[in-house]
Amino acid sequence: MGIIWTIIIGFIAGVIAKFIMPGNNEPSGFIMTTILGIVGAFVASYLGRALGWYSPGEGAGLIGAVVGAIIVLFVYGLITSRRTA
Repeated sequence: MGIIWTIIIGFIAGVIAKFIMPGNNEPSGFIMTTILGIVGAFVASYLGRALGWYSPGEGAGLIGAVVGAIIVLFVYGLITSRRTA
């Protein structure tokens, strides 16, 4: 159930992050939005554990996943803008 829950939270977090940070060079589509959110949830979980906010085995919630997805979207934008320039 943990993987399914991560995918659902990841999709919701990816959609919210794309609404917060719109742009021309963002990934689009259902699959890419889900992947963006899932990666964001993993980034938030990792950073939360490193900072001591989450205990081992505890994952980030929706807000943490959205923040992680915004970070991933920002880094993605930096990488794609360098490629095109």
